[in-house]
Amino acid sequence: MHILVLNGSPKGDYSITLQTVKFLEKKFPEDAFEVLHVGQKIKSLTKDFSKASDAIARADVLLFSYPVYTFIAPCQLHKFIELMKTHGMDVTGKIATQITTSKHFYDITAHRYIQDNCADLGLNFIRGLSADMDDLLSEKGRTEAENFWKSFEWQAEKGYFEPVPAPRAPYVGVPATACEAEGEKKGDVVIIADLKPEDAQLQAMVDRFRAKLPYATRVVNIREYPFRGGCLGCFNCAVSGKCVYKDGFDDYLRGTIQTGEAIVYAFSVKDHSMGSLFKTYDDRQFCNGHRTVTIGMPVGYLIRGNLTREENVRTIIEGRANVGNNILSGVATDEHILFRLHPLAALPLSKDTHVDCAAADNEHTVALNTLCRGVSLGFLGVLHVIATVQHREYSTVNAHYTVAIHPLSTIGTIHKRNAGIAHICVSAALNTRGRGIIGFFGREYRAAACLHIQIAVHKIYGTL
Repeated sequence: MHILVLNGSPKGDYSITLQTVKFLEKKFPEDAFEVLHVGQKIKSLTKDFSKASDAIARADVLLFSYPVYTFIAPCQLHKFIELMKTHGMDVTGKIATQITTSKHFYDITAHRYIQDNCADLGLNFIRGLSADMDDLLSEKGRTEAENFWKSFEWQAEKGYFEPVPAPRAPYVGVPATACEAEGEKKGDVVIIADLKPEDAQLQAMVDRFRAKLPYATRVVNIREYPFRGGCLGCFNCAVSGKCVYKDGFDDYLRGTIQTGEAIVYAFSVKDHSMGSLFKTYDDRQFCNGHRTVTIGMPVGYLIRGNLTREENVRTIIEGRANVGNNILSGVATDEHILFRLHPLAALPLSKDTHVDCAAADNEHTVALNTLCRGVSLGFLGVLHVIATVQHREYSTVNAHYTVAIHPLSTIGTIHKRNAGIAHICVSAALNTRGRGIIGFFGREYRAAACLHIQIAVHKIYGTL
């Protein structure tokens, strides 16, 4: 087989991942390996893609080789995949796999990113190898690499490939409507946006969010920043904190962006990620090393695109907050999503809506008398739920709950504050127009209970 190694590392021949490929080349001399340094040569390939297109055309197998940078592949490999799609490369029926090196920290999201894009390109995909950075130094690591390639060749010969996802309908978002700003504002919320001139929808989302948020905001459009390039993984900044690039981004990051009280990221979903430019911004933040310099800072997201179908992107969004010890305040998209009540009912959450429903569990019946007051969110928010539970055998108990809009599924998750007798499970969702569905699930009450739920919506600085 003729294997084209798409080396996504900016280090070129010095890539640790590439050493695993070279090890396999020696172990399997019957296979022809050709290396294309797409990470190191991304600027020249952007100007002239012919060298890459010729190499891809003569290959039987595309082997993506790269280190894991901040949850996914390096921004240079992101750009290369964008170029493959832009130039309309016909790779249908070719085989693809991948090899990565990392400390097994969010390597699964990196692998899923490549797999999803290979499916877009019509490639027959075989799962890859996630190696530790030190694996070639041990007998165990070398054996695992060798066994991976044997398994790959067997699957390629038998035609055992990963299932191809079902085709997706063209995405049509809900238009963001304009609104007037709400008076004088204080505070400092920084909106980091990837705003292309033609992306009117994302711009409208940002404008609406700024108008509705009761805090002062400022927009940093990363399209306007003169990046000299993506992170090189050189670790020069690990000690000094200074990047080898002389574009001033390290000082700009610390002096302009990280001085804010909260950060909101705004981008359009592209190629199953946030796009190569946003990934450049993300990778270049490594000038802080592994230091979590924004601990405790609230973050949120405004996303144009079908986030519901992008499980991997949702995982990365939550992971970015968890790793940075940030408060993930919410994620808003321009999707149109329908949720259902439990049991068989559905109700838009609008102002002064009154709902009566009942749920039964064996002989125990729970009556739910729900008063919902919906307040337009703009785009970000949490729900504050106060449940008053009245039992025949016990005195009234007030149980306080918060229901956060869950970033991974837009289903609210419940966090109990003060202990209450009844066990309540609440699910809630809001879309970008301030409407949504709220449902309640009851189980095993010792006596009939009457619940009065009052809902108030708070934005990014909402008190929980």
